[in-house]
Amino acid sequence: MKILPALFGIICVLFTSAAKAEERPNILFILTDDQAAHTLDAYGDQVCDTPNIDSLAEGGMHLTDAHHMGAWTGAVCTASRTMIMTGRTVWHLPNFDLAKARPLKKLDSPEVAEATQQSMPALFNAAGYDTFRTCKKGNSFNPANQLFQVRRDKTCRGGAQPGSDWHGDQAINYLETRQATNDNDPFLMFLGFSHPHDPRNGPKELVAKYGAVNTKQPPTTVNPKAPKLPINYLPEHPFHHGHPKLRDEVAVQGVLKDRSEATVRNEIGREFACIEAVDIQIGRVLEKLKAMSELKNTYVIFTSDHGMSVGRHGLMGKQNLYEHTWRVPLLVQGPGIKPGSQASGYTYLLDVLPTICDFAGIEVPASVEGKSFRPVLEGKTERVRDILYGTYSGGTKPGIRAVKTDGWKLIKYDVLDGKVCETQLFNLHENPRELLAQHHTHEVVALTGNKPSPQQVDLAEDPAHAEKLQELEALLLAEQKRLDDPYRLWDQE
Repeated sequence: MKILPALFGIICVLFTSAAKAEERPNILFILTDDQAAHTLDAYGDQVCDTPNIDSLAEGGMHLTDAHHMGAWTGAVCTASRTMIMTGRTVWHLPNFDLAKARPLKKLDSPEVAEATQQSMPALFNAAGYDTFRTCKKGNSFNPANQLFQVRRDKTCRGGAQPGSDWHGDQAINYLETRQATNDNDPFLMFLGFSHPHDPRNGPKELVAKYGAVNTKQPPTTVNPKAPKLPINYLPEHPFHHGHPKLRDEVAVQGVLKDRSEATVRNEIGREFACIEAVDIQIGRVLEKLKAMSELKNTYVIFTSDHGMSVGRHGLMGKQNLYEHTWRVPLLVQGPGIKPGSQASGYTYLLDVLPTICDFAGIEVPASVEGKSFRPVLEGKTERVRDILYGTYSGGTKPGIRAVKTDGWKLIKYDVLDGKVCETQLFNLHENPRELLAQHHTHEVVALTGNKPSPQQVDLAEDPAHAEKLQELEALLLAEQKRLDDPYRLWDQE
């Protein structure tokens, strides 16, 4: 009868394994396209209606200093989304040739294959998770995207295309299939949306709600119902941004090269309509998870691949390192996270992969350079690092660099073959929107209704801050060296 104890032991092991599998948390990762933190209530917005996204901040934590690390291409999302998938830093991404300092045209190398097998879906597949993805097509790390067990990718930006409800439908259908088949495996859902990236063709009723119109040409009159100009609006940037003929600055539908009040306010209204449409779909998914009794055991992470200018500092696109574009929203709700809490974080998007692996009990490969910010989410620490580095080198080289620490920020521009070499220094405690001298002019104040205080300027030329400038210059160079930045700026050794 010795076979009975042995059989009992096997049954106990199987039962324990099944129980542990059921206890493993689900992961719902929500990613929007081109959405700045300032569009959400948690970060100060009072106009754009996003009750479902807001509920994640109310039920969990939002991080105030979350950033993407930058890009070496005008399609900033390509680098950003690859960092999310691989947890690697910007100059170590598998779709960038560091030796030649240029993006790879073909993703068929052994290095790409290795990175693919160490990417987000590969790790969760190997750990026994069910994996699902819906998102836009392109501008990402496609070899990894293809590893999701269920994948429903399509670019949906309204107009002649479907809208955000298409992505919502794919997620709901996936959950309904799980429910119908009694699938109890833990899941990783990658819920991506194509908006609010342009063309911002939101649902007509929402566009009208925000005093805007879907148009291909810049509007000529101001709709008083449209959102007000942001206080860091400028009719033009004070110097060239360094990327001639950049699509985002000259060819956005309904904007083109125009930076008038009518155009910027209309485009912000369109942006808000698209964001609210996304929020409605997020609400559908959250309600479905709640109805399935899955939400309590699910970590919900909401973020975007980068921010966006939409008229701020005279810019329209994502190819800059001002806070409105470099910073991203990051809200997390789930077991062990105090509702309504906030922290600085000092996180990058490349920290998402090690964090969700931490939640799931998955060992991360040595190639992952990001840091788990789970200790921040659980209130054990305020941040995971003390310095943030940013780059944009998708235009003329070397491009733009930034470094940020303890409320101070340095931005440097070395573009157009040395014709533009500029340095900016901001005290973000006193000047969080990085206002410049141009924001103090009568013409701009009349448009924005905001009269900046004297200290709300670029401080790079102020002798009183020379020591701080020197400190951040040294920090930037140290980060460039540490991260294998292949370029040096005009005044660096």
